[in-house]
Amino acid sequence: MGWTAPLYRAYERRLLAGLPPDRLPKHVGVILDGHRRFARAEGLDSYTASYRTGMDKLRELLRWSAQLELPAVTAWVLSTDNLRRPLEELDPYFDVLIDLLGDLPSLAGDLGCSVKVIGSLELLPERLVEAAMVAEAAAAQQEKGWHFNLALGYGGRDEIVDACRSLVDKLLADGVAPSDLSSQIDIAGLSAHLYTANLPDPDLVIRTSGEARLSGFLLWQSAYAEYLFVDPYWPAFRRVDFLRALRDFARRERRFGQ
Repeated sequence: MGWTAPLYRAYERRLLAGLPPDRLPKHVGVILDGHRRFARAEGLDSYTASYRTGMDKLRELLRWSAQLELPAVTAWVLSTDNLRRPLEELDPYFDVLIDLLGDLPSLAGDLGCSVKVIGSLELLPERLVEAAMVAEAAAAQQEKGWHFNLALGYGGRDEIVDACRSLVDKLLADGVAPSDLSSQIDIAGLSAHLYTANLPDPDLVIRTSGEARLSGFLLWQSAYAEYLFVDPYWPAFRRVDFLRALRDFARRERRFGQ
């Protein structure tokens, strides 16, 4: 950043000072997009360095969120669509994700947050699933002041299907007759079986890399979220970009469909 660093720090301080605490989001969703395009733009020999930079950026995001006392953050790092890529592309990313998961309990302890991994873990390699389970279990021993969800092997449609199945299973276990199931399925019931059932719905969703689409991220929960599509690729996402997104959110007049 060179000589511009003091300017950015001054701008960050100005943005921070202008953020009204009572208008910050309660739950921020982030779609971490653009790793491979960042690698090509930077002339990197492989995507691995870009993946590592991106996961370092995610660690930074958690620190920024803790400093701002945001109640919940969900970061989408791997989609079910991504799993259709060739294994030789996926394996290096799996390694980087395993390293991240290994760091999460310590980071969660430092920042005072819980960690939950959400998604269709049954679709993932055993080594990645094991790392996710170990990270969750270790982080569960930490103090839980706010919540971090890592969306891993996640697809929004898959989540809704899983929630429907879970709700039907519960209703049957509760003794509801199959002929009466449809009358017992409602918004509140289905919401209670989503991966994020213990959290407020995301009120701000940020996607990096200039792509203006959701790609299935938290489809049910984001019905009334505010969306911000920002140009930087995820590995190049800066604290100033995050603060600007929060500033823009705070300025919006939310109508919730009215």
